[in-house]
Amino acid sequence: MSGTKIRCGWVGLKPHLIQYHDEEWGVLVHDDRKHFEMLLLEGAQAGLTWETILLRREGYRKAFAGFDPAVVARFTTRIKAALMKDAGIIRNRLKIEAAVTNARAFLAVQQEFGSFDRYVWRFVCGNPRINGWKALNQVPAITTESDALSKDLKKRGFQFVGSTIIYAYMQAVGLVNDHTNDCFLGGKGVQ
Repeated sequence: MSGTKIRCGWVGLKPHLIQYHDEEWGVLVHDDRKHFEMLLLEGAQAGLTWETILLRREGYRKAFAGFDPAVVARFTTRIKAALMKDAGIIRNRLKIEAAVTNARAFLAVQQEFGSFDRYVWRFVCGNPRINGWKALNQVPAITTESDALSKDLKKRGFQFVGSTIIYAYMQAVGLVNDHTNDCFLGGKGVQ
């Protein structure tokens, strides 16, 4: 699968990272469930590596009802306590609580805007930002757009949505394309 393609420097040679990079990272997302999944996973990553979360993705899918925000929003104290014993996810009480809180806030955004997708794409004026970086060390950790989205999400009651987490989310769902120019996906929108 990796062949001789040149990829962004963070990918390395691990098949799961190659697959994520080639098939998902930077691909435009317009599906609300996928938006919720990536928000949940990026929040879970706080203080950890993306690889740690990616390797537990199926555990998260099972634990969080296939990333259905309507179901997660109804998680009870008993369900959250059971998640603290689930070895398939990161067992962090604050992150589990945040996932449920964020599901409720996510549903409120859907109600207000018709979809979370419609809401979130406003922060890049409806078009992905294609950055065309020459080197990995040029890729920022935050931007004015991630600051604005983070601030608005916090105002709406979301948790674990600091600007760095939100910029990683924006990269993941294609709001920004940070594939470096030497990457075979660099400099072009990933559809």
